[in-house]
Amino acid sequence: MKIKVCGMGTPENILEVAALEPDYLGFIFFEKSARNFTGVIPSVSESIKKTGVFVNASFEFIHDKIIQYKLQAVQLHGEETVALCEQLKDLDVEVFKVFSIKGDFDFSVLTGYEPAVDYFLFDTKGEHPGGNGFVFDWNVLKGYTSKTPFILSGGIGPDEVQAVKEIIKSDLPVYALDLNSKFETAPACKDADLLKEFLNNIK
Repeated sequence: MKIKVCGMGTPENILEVAALEPDYLGFIFFEKSARNFTGVIPSVSESIKKTGVFVNASFEFIHDKIIQYKLQAVQLHGEETVALCEQLKDLDVEVFKVFSIKGDFDFSVLTGYEPAVDYFLFDTKGEHPGGNGFVFDWNVLKGYTSKTPFILSGGIGPDEVQAVKEIIKSDLPVYALDLNSKFETAPACKDADLLKEFLNNIK
């Protein structure tokens, strides 16, 4: 089970979280987000993949951020097309396409994206494109039939330890957990001790 910590902010906090050796660190490039990243990413272990999070951004904007920050993955949180996903895959980065869930979900909408992405990411549909702090009903995922592995997101926090253990044991192709708002002391500031405790509890 891979771990992604998203919505990073200051260099000091990035280094604190990087010391826990997550597989991915997420940086949000969306001006309307309280976690919009405009700073400097300090040097972290090469085993940690720097991930840029975008919402309906142009190919040019995403490409510029990939080069500027040496991103190894991109997470698309808007209404991005299959064609854009294919363009980004040609840049030799991992591509995550996000779909937000509230209530039932029609998984057939994923079919066209399957050849164009590395992973899907399922988040909770809320007021904002991400970081809403609410967990959707994971029972919906029983209807998932795609072979494409997915990342589980949406308000996952310390209270979800048992539920995380159960879904890991299921037959669902869960690739990673995406952790964000439930581990914050303020937007873009993660509580490294709380993260460490959670990671120890789910192992």
